Amino acid sequence: MKDPRVTQMAKNLIHNSIKLQPGENLLIEVTGTDFSLTKELIAEAYATGAQVFVTSKNPEIEALVLAQASEEQIRIAAQYELERMEKMQAYIAVRGNDNTHSGDGVPPEKGTMYRKLFYSPVHLDERVKHTKWVICRVPNHSMAQNSCMSTDAMEDFYYDCCSLDYAKMREKAEPLQKLLAQADIVRITGKDTDLSFSVKGMPANIEAGESNMPGGEVCSAPLKYSVNGQITYNLPTSPSDPTPVPIRLTFKDGKIIDVHAKNAAELNRIFDTDEGGRYVGEFAIGINPKITKIIGDTLFDEKMCGSLHVTPGNCYEICDNGNYSAIHMDMIYIQTPEFGGGDIWFDDILIRRDGLFVPEALQGLNPGNW
Repeated sequence: MKDPRVTQMAKNLIHNSIKLQPGENLLIEVTGTDFSLTKELIAEAYATGAQVFVTSKNPEIEALVLAQASEEQIRIAAQYELERMEKMQAYIAVRGNDNTHSGDGVPPEKGTMYRKLFYSPVHLDERVKHTKWVICRVPNHSMAQNSCMSTDAMEDFYYDCCSLDYAKMREKAEPLQKLLAQADIVRITGKDTDLSFSVKGMPANIEAGESNMPGGEVCSAPLKYSVNGQITYNLPTSPSDPTPVPIRLTFKDGKIIDVHAKNAAELNRIFDTDEGGRYVGEFAIGINPKITKIIGDTLFDEKMCGSLHVTPGNCYEICDNGNYSAIHMDMIYIQTPEFGGGDIWFDDILIRRDGLFVPEALQGLNPGNW
């Protein structure tokens, strides 16, 4: 029996997230083996009058190919994928990996080569800038296991997060968007964290289910050379191990100058992918009221109430601060009391304390007020 929530999800993605129009070319890129959502997307896209193109990828096979790929081979693959992407007006990624560690066998140098030669030109330069796009997950057994839930519980959680009234979210988030757009200095403080940067003149954007599903963040980008101080990202590795594995980055004049973490060597290798890898491309505050706990999936955890992310790497066109990179590494700092608390200030205005918004105009964003 078909789950009606899958059909509704497809309608939301087609009509609300990418606003697909008759005659447009839509590329659906599927990772994994669950095609239930993909089938509904195809039906809804055709009903809209669009032209549908589908790619299905197996992460284990992709990893095996990449592990021994030559530079020329990656360039050839990027060339034909780029030519196709250039003909698309819309893009949906449906990610349902059966094993989140499928790509662990890829040598680090091959990962760096892939980000530079394939992901950057095909996705960051073409797809992000020139298509209407959205990325979503499939609530499968692997996702449930990673989040320490039964599959049924994970599906209920997933659809609660993804089926919000996003028009209402946008309305509630507009005061925060306005304050961020008007701010000069943002300061973030908390345990082993005191970071400041300027957003003066930068736009602020509400992400309410357009490019990510679930939606739920208000974002901007720091002026490239204005980031100073340190931030300690404290997102636990998984719900089954709630002990934070801290990653402390120190910035000077916008650049990451020190990495303190157990996997510092790996992180430094990623940040050294290119010049932009050590500068920040995004600052965002999580506001999805249904996400109040970590599940071990960045697409959800970065929208968690009480969280924020300061992202090394490429900026997005909607908040273009001039930092371009083949990486965009969302790293999450949670400021709820159980993770040590913390503040966000816009100039002299206390915006959020210990995960809860303080100004009266923003209190509607707090989880209990939805």
